[in-house]
Amino acid sequence: MKQIKNQLVDKDGEIVQAKDKILNEMILDFSIVNKEAREHSSHTEVCKTISGMSQEPWPEDVVLYQPYKDEQMILPDLSNCLAVEAFLRMCHLEYQIEERSNAEAMSPTLKVPFIKADRYVLSGLDGILQFVETKGITLTDKLAHEERFNMKAYMSLLTNMLELAELYVCWFDKQTYNNVTSIRNGFAHSWPLNHIQNRMKQFKIGRKLQAFEWYQKSIEDVLLDVETCCEALSVRLDGKPLFFEGGPTELDALVFGHLSAILRVPLPRNELASKVMKFPSLVQFVRRINADYFKSSWK
Repeated sequence: MKQIKNQLVDKDGEIVQAKDKILNEMILDFSIVNKEAREHSSHTEVCKTISGMSQEPWPEDVVLYQPYKDEQMILPDLSNCLAVEAFLRMCHLEYQIEERSNAEAMSPTLKVPFIKADRYVLSGLDGILQFVETKGITLTDKLAHEERFNMKAYMSLLTNMLELAELYVCWFDKQTYNNVTSIRNGFAHSWPLNHIQNRMKQFKIGRKLQAFEWYQKSIEDVLLDVETCCEALSVRLDGKPLFFEGGPTELDALVFGHLSAILRVPLPRNELASKVMKFPSLVQFVRRINADYFKSSWK
């Protein structure tokens, strides 16, 4: 099993991903699921791999791996899975979903969802987006340079606000953690391993929140940031069906993923959903994307 990627180190000394600079790929042999067998190669090798893939069509047997939605997923994971699904559907790309209790451990970045396409395994919206682009498929070819810049800025806003807010509420709001997160995250393990797994994951999320200066925030601060983010998205949408003219983009997929998950997932504290509901245009946007690409109604 090989993992091909560049590495950057954050201020806590952990390896992190850099947007638009890393393509997470993994040549996977499912007969060998061994974390210690991962190897790293240079940026030059990544470029060569991309060049080689660009001549190949979209594989027919693409599988999207994710945790069990009904028993295991928590809010941030559902947001990411819905965003990736929406993107693939907007690109009219075929895929199948497989739910695995150890999907996170199978992922090359330990994040869900991830896809297996022929010999390649790619995780997260960014990695999958870059892989799709190597097939000559893109949702942004009609956007001007400034529009693409704005799109990336709004995607960064979602990552730095909504995603962190979801992590904060799920892992550091005691009521949500005790009644939802700890049960779902520990689903695949029996006691005491589930308890150990939960504490390890909570510590990891805490370090991430500290790095972004979110750990010391109060729930009121978090909710204010969510409202600010939603207001910015609502202003950008401005009553239009999509964020940019000419069709959907990965921004539409990412916004749908986060807002749809927030509105759907029942939590002991529903303040996140309440903040989103204050912006009817965003709620209508979620309903529209759901009807257009998932062929299902939602109230």
